[in-house]
Amino acid sequence: MTETRSAASSRDGGGGRRTSPATFYRQVVAEMRKVVWPTRQQLITYFWVVLMFVLVMIAIVSALDYVLGRLMFRIFG
Repeated sequence: MTETRSAASSRDGGGGRRTSPATFYRQVVAEMRKVVWPTRQQLITYFWVVLMFVLVMIAIVSALDYVLGRLMFRIFG
């Protein structure tokens, strides 16, 4: 069964009321203060981990593409 917007907002306590832009901004700032930001060293480490993962995935996909392409040319070529 599909849930309607009004059912979702009343379930979440929203009640369909809009907040003012000033209230929204204060809530955003309050939530941003709760965020634990990574240090410069952590950010550098995360960058290298993600870069290495992406490069490994590129290598795997490229190898599979090459092997399967060669196989298709042998079968149908």
